[in-house]
Amino acid sequence: MLPVALAATALLLTACSGSGSSTKAGPAPATTAPTYGCLTKDQAAKGSFALDAGTAGGSNLDAYYRDSDAGGARTAVVFSHQLGGSLCEWAPVFDDFTKAGYAILAFTTEGDVTEGIKAAAGRLKGKGVTGIALIGASKGAAGSLVAAKLDNPLPVKAVVSLSSPEVYSQFNAAIAVKTVKIPTYFAAEETDAPFNANAKALYDASVAEDKQLKIYPGGNHGAPLLKDGALPDVQAYLAKHAPAAG
Repeated sequence: MLPVALAATALLLTACSGSGSSTKAGPAPATTAPTYGCLTKDQAAKGSFALDAGTAGGSNLDAYYRDSDAGGARTAVVFSHQLGGSLCEWAPVFDDFTKAGYAILAFTTEGDVTEGIKAAAGRLKGKGVTGIALIGASKGAAGSLVAAKLDNPLPVKAVVSLSSPEVYSQFNAAIAVKTVKIPTYFAAEETDAPFNANAKALYDASVAEDKQLKIYPGGNHGAPLLKDGALPDVQAYLAKHAPAAG
């Protein structure tokens, strides 16, 4: 009788599993886009993404992209942060550049800045951008100066170097500026030693077709220069050499 009892039990369980009391799996919870500690939830939902940069730090990089306010930007600004920083360094000026007609892309990496810039250019090319301007702070500035002489998916129209050292690890800006003819803007603040002297040395060595040097009052370093007086000068320089309209 045991096999018969087991069969009856199996039938009962089958019937119960098909009853109205069973539950169905609901939809997977929505994934929240990362704000990185500086973006609004709306900004993150529209622009946060993982940038595949190959060897630039190993895994995908935290990144943020935004088109110009008018849409369809032809020129983009690629931002590279200083040592120990992140893409959030540039958040205070995102609006200033998108209002001026530029797309923007910022990423966070502790690896090879030049690989991050290449990956950013590739991503931007897929968005219809035809040229880029590089803005870097300290380590990111040295990396941007070196990246300007490398092959990139999009042409580099101008470089803005904020508080760059002459040499940082694998980024030898002092050598790069002797070959890069792309228009370059060098800046530092007057009591930010030795970077004030580095800016002048890089400017003097630069063979850029149009180069400018500005030493601003104060002692800030890197990205804060833009909110400390440099932003209008930088935007005017880019308008001349890397206009938003392409």
